[in-house]
Amino acid sequence: MNILTMMWKNLVGGSRTLLFPARPKVTERFRGVVKFDPALCIGCAICKSRCTSHAIDFKTGKGVFTWSYDGGQCTFCGRCVEGCKTHALHQESACPPVYTTKGELKESYTVTRKPPAPKAPPAAAPPATAGAAPDSAAGGTQ
Repeated sequence: MNILTMMWKNLVGGSRTLLFPARPKVTERFRGVVKFDPALCIGCAICKSRCTSHAIDFKTGKGVFTWSYDGGQCTFCGRCVEGCKTHALHQESACPPVYTTKGELKESYTVTRKPPAPKAPPAAAPPATAGAAPDSAAGGTQ
């Protein structure tokens, strides 16, 4: 095709791209920005180890931990959400916001570490009933 013909078709046909603030429609199964619920998080850091793009950072301190997420680094794969046992992470279905500087979408939370749940005492064995036959496996001679 002649370059002049191609240029003429582009000029006559009008713009074929979206202007900057406009966005294409989001598909039904789109996985978007990760959102964090600090009330549900137990501080296991599985989300950090599952994040292939290193968008999640996790630092521990004395009695607290800091969870941070950079949406500009995220590939929206959803591995962190799938690995969260307490469902402290979920993904929004909307497109990520437009950002112009590195780190603009970074969110950070400092959460107090929750004490581990107390273990339940072992259940007591049921009392032996009177007149029950002795157990032959107990090593008694008959």
